[in-house]
Amino acid sequence: MQVEFDTLELKLNQLVQLSTRLRAENHKLRQELATAMSYGKQCDEKINNAQLRLERLLTSLPDNDK
Repeated sequence: MQVEFDTLELKLNQLVQLSTRLRAENHKLRQELATAMSYGKQCDEKINNAQLRLERLLTSLPDNDK
């Protein structure tokens, strides 16, 4: 009976360790995702600003209608 309890205790300890490790990894991945999403938003804003500047530049160019 003691052997079964010892085996169960070992398995529970392994489960707790795995759960702790996965929780830490999940936290790290959430932080990385937030950073990546923020960077993506910054890139989108830069692209939109560049697009607006190009459109204004194109409208300010003289027409070459001949």
